[in-house]
Amino acid sequence: MSSQLTGRPADLAVAHWRAVAAATGPADRATAEQAVRDAYRAAGLAEPVEFRWHPSPRAAVAELLERRAEFGASVRERVRTAAWERARAGALAAHGPAGWAALWATTGAELAATTGLPAERVRTALLDHFAPEPEPITDWQEARKPENKAVRALAAEQRGRVRLLLLDAVAGQHDAAWLAAFDTAGTGDAALAALAAAARQTGWWWPYERTVLLSERPAALHRDEAGRLDRADGPALAYADGFALYAWRGMPVPADFPARLTGLTPERIRAEDNAELRRVMLEHFGYDRYLAESGAEPLHRDETGVLWRIQLPDDEPVVMVEVVNSTPEPDGTHRTYYLRVPPGTRTARAGVAWTFGVEESAYRPQRET
Repeated sequence: MSSQLTGRPADLAVAHWRAVAAATGPADRATAEQAVRDAYRAAGLAEPVEFRWHPSPRAAVAELLERRAEFGASVRERVRTAAWERARAGALAAHGPAGWAALWATTGAELAATTGLPAERVRTALLDHFAPEPEPITDWQEARKPENKAVRALAAEQRGRVRLLLLDAVAGQHDAAWLAAFDTAGTGDAALAALAAAARQTGWWWPYERTVLLSERPAALHRDEAGRLDRADGPALAYADGFALYAWRGMPVPADFPARLTGLTPERIRAEDNAELRRVMLEHFGYDRYLAESGAEPLHRDETGVLWRIQLPDDEPVVMVEVVNSTPEPDGTHRTYYLRVPPGTRTARAGVAWTFGVEESAYRPQRET
């Protein structure tokens, strides 16, 4: 039986589960399968008859759509949900509501915020792959046609079917935030310890009466300094069979978006219809470069810096204050920074003051650094 989660300091638990959440590459399948057997036994169930491994959650869902009836009833409620509920109830009893809330804030919430755990992103990507939403019909007469209503009904039925399959899944390593909290609380039992052992080895998995479907962990994971999914030249999260998530600074982007970041010009940025993607393109291009190449005019200039505005179609303007660091670099030069400030900023001093969290009238530095 897997060792129980007996409670460890929050910083150690978070560090451990952060590493689990970021793990890539093939699982130790024998260890993962034994952990799942332990979880079944702890739940009072017979061990599964077979284990079926897949290179990604997408491959597992594809098989489920074809063969789901062969695997028996889902036992997720008994294997995973019941263990979760016992651990949460134990944590509340041991630490009280306020204590549990504080513990969650320093473990699970902190981990979720700093690792960009992609479970919800994976669910959305699987739904869109297997059951894409039909294009909206803006003409009400077209929308009322029987053939168009039938198409939308079929799409909704398929989406509901895929959503139910996703509810059968255990997120494996993507459950790291909750496991870090329970690890620190020290209220997990043998069932939760088995689930934790499985999470250390595998990605998503589906527990059924006779069969368990398991997916490997990603082959590659790319994140920025804040822990968000992030990559400008390819998928941020990629599985061995090609299933992938694309993101920039945590924001989902289309698969072809990295290619669209090459050869950017101010004209191409302004022509982008999607406001969120346009902001990404602008950030990638560089605010200073955009200002130089777009012929932008400064709004205001004073001794603190220069205030610039970039007007974008169907979006709020990007307003920045240009400041020069008074502390010289090792080579004697002074570095220029562009600081994003609220759209309503009217003076450079007000913009600099905002970055320090004070009103313009209160910003009177004796010496700028």
